[in-house]
Amino acid sequence: MNAAQPTRDDLYVDGAYDMIVVSNRLPVDYQESPDGETLWRSSPGGLVTALEPVMRAADGAWIGWTGVADREFDPFEHDGISIIPVPLSAPELEEYYEGFSNDTLWPLYHDVIAPPSFHREWWDAYVRVNRRFAEAAARAASPGAVVWVQDYQLQLVPKMLRESRPDLVIGFFNHIPFPAYGIYSQLPWRRQVLSGLLGADVIGFQRAADAGNFSRAVRRLFGYTTRGTLIEVPGDDGEIRRVVARHFPISIDAAGFEEIARRPEVQARAREIRSSLGDPEVIMLGVDRLDYTKGIRHRLKAFGELLRDDRLSVERATLVQVASPSRERVETYRQLRDEIELMVGRLNGDHSTLGHQAIAYLHHGYPREEMVALYLAADVMLVTALRDGMNLVAKEYVACRFDQDGVLVLSEFAGASDELRQAVLVNPHDIEGLKDAMVEAVEMPQRERTRRMRALRRRVNDNDVARWSATFLKTLTGAGIIAPGVPDALLTAVTGIASTERLLVALDFDGTLAPLVDRPEDARATKRARAAIERLAATDDTRVAIVSGRALASLRGVADPPTGALLSGSHGVELQLDGGTVTIDLRDGELDALERLTRILDEVASGADGAWVEHKPAGRALHTRKVASQAATELQRLARERVERAVPDLSVRTGKGVLEFAVRSTDKGEALTRLRQHAGSSAVIYVGDDVTDEDAFAALESDDVGVKVGQGKSVASYRLRSPEDVAILLEHLASARDAERGRSSHWS
Repeated sequence: MNAAQPTRDDLYVDGAYDMIVVSNRLPVDYQESPDGETLWRSSPGGLVTALEPVMRAADGAWIGWTGVADREFDPFEHDGISIIPVPLSAPELEEYYEGFSNDTLWPLYHDVIAPPSFHREWWDAYVRVNRRFAEAAARAASPGAVVWVQDYQLQLVPKMLRESRPDLVIGFFNHIPFPAYGIYSQLPWRRQVLSGLLGADVIGFQRAADAGNFSRAVRRLFGYTTRGTLIEVPGDDGEIRRVVARHFPISIDAAGFEEIARRPEVQARAREIRSSLGDPEVIMLGVDRLDYTKGIRHRLKAFGELLRDDRLSVERATLVQVASPSRERVETYRQLRDEIELMVGRLNGDHSTLGHQAIAYLHHGYPREEMVALYLAADVMLVTALRDGMNLVAKEYVACRFDQDGVLVLSEFAGASDELRQAVLVNPHDIEGLKDAMVEAVEMPQRERTRRMRALRRRVNDNDVARWSATFLKTLTGAGIIAPGVPDALLTAVTGIASTERLLVALDFDGTLAPLVDRPEDARATKRARAAIERLAATDDTRVAIVSGRALASLRGVADPPTGALLSGSHGVELQLDGGTVTIDLRDGELDALERLTRILDEVASGADGAWVEHKPAGRALHTRKVASQAATELQRLARERVERAVPDLSVRTGKGVLEFAVRSTDKGEALTRLRQHAGSSAVIYVGDDVTDEDAFAALESDDVGVKVGQGKSVASYRLRSPEDVAILLEHLASARDAERGRSSHWS
């Protein structure tokens, strides 16, 4: 080997990776050649597709199990990604994976469709294996690295990592549902699992309901404060760490599926499939892992009754059911297979003819090209899950239907139903309703099929797996280039919210309506933003609020608010509503604390050129924006230490170039809630740029719109680059509001 080249040991040193993904299984499958050589083949899957570019760009490593028990493999590189295998023994595979993960957590998290088993030795194995994964990640991570842990098998890893490597940025994504507290509370180790997850900075779920279930469980078991999607987790040192728990619905490589679907050989295969089934008028398709959560039995029962009652005939309709093998060493799954195969045999015996089979049942997996051909061949896709975190099969079917044809029948208990609203939505427990939906799909006119599929495809293409991973990682790290202008997705969201009955437009001032300046008294909103908010404030159905950390007197001076605007100053301590100004009165003890705080900060600021203290009704703010970066950091550290010693138990918040102490704890989230109630708003759009605006974003409801201006971690769903782009957004909102008002008057 050339001396200038890195050796194998050089490539796999501890602490070498800035981006690490940790999952139960690696993105590669083990194969052994006839001559005994070890080979690795990439595993197909949306997660791999989403993360490969990120991993390569960030010099990333993937940590996981190879799928082979009782074998240890050295780290290796595959397709530009460093692979770090974690070994599992056969007993660990039985207890940690097949036992606790898939016979305890899986049924519990899927609403106890099957009864979960609780065994202490399984839990002990789960803890032991989670620690092994955490130790592997801790060794591999560089200082300050991003570690993204995947799924329910590894829920203890975030806390274990937090304890051993507090410098890391830790994310967790739960690919399956998270149950309501009444179900989750059955888990004997419920507190340990929640504590493990709360080690992450961002915890992602498939649905808003799942995130809500998690936050409620945290409140019930720990009593922690939750504000919308934020959870305040107290540390051992008394510091509060904010954890984001919100939904990030996963998706697929939509463009990749469509590319396969457009291949002539795949389309030819789709025609061949139809021919092999006797060219029925309608092919219905189900594609699932053989799992009791997928509703396969309900689907078969409904189809059988349609044939029995002559609402469908085998000459007209055939059901193709692909049921790929799953967890066949688990007794529950062996029983399920026997039951389903018995149902298929009985239905085929009762209804099939020599030329037409009622059900084509296929108990094995297929390569992606064959699946795409099946999607193209199917007129109706049946996704009847009893409980599913997302169900990517529904999205794959839509992505493949570039012909704008086909009907998706989708369970409302699958996460995909939150997004794919143009599907025929069903409750699979309602067999009569499911039968009606299947007949509706079969008889749906071509024009209606096209209309629905076009809307479904727009949704899937706009929200693909790359956007999912980018959105999660931006929330986790605040990283990413923000392009100028207003993104199409945000324009769509704003157009949607413009139709609400009573809209509240709430806006931060500095850095949002006005560019940041060295002298706060010189700040002014841009002319375009000012004109747009005046347009919005001029109508009866829209209220404009300016929500700032500034004292109210300062805010009035720089903002020159339009007539009728609502104002919030000092992070909600002061409110200017329609009836005048409301200020929280301080008690004697708080007034005394405020005097001591003022003396300390004045002394600290006097020792640094450019530092100054802003007086607010319930606190003081040390401004260091005009101080050199390193000196500003040291100045804030000194101020924090002196204040904590002399005036304990104050509320502390950090913003851009400012350290603020308050004797009465309020925040922009509380202010926004009060403004919403006062205005009687049916929906809210909030735009802000600072850390202090995160409380307001967290207070938003599911139909609201939150927009973060600039870089930094944020729970807001959308981002803009600058106040100039905020002005464009507000102009669009004003025009959309006018157009909606015009449509309403036309129809009234």
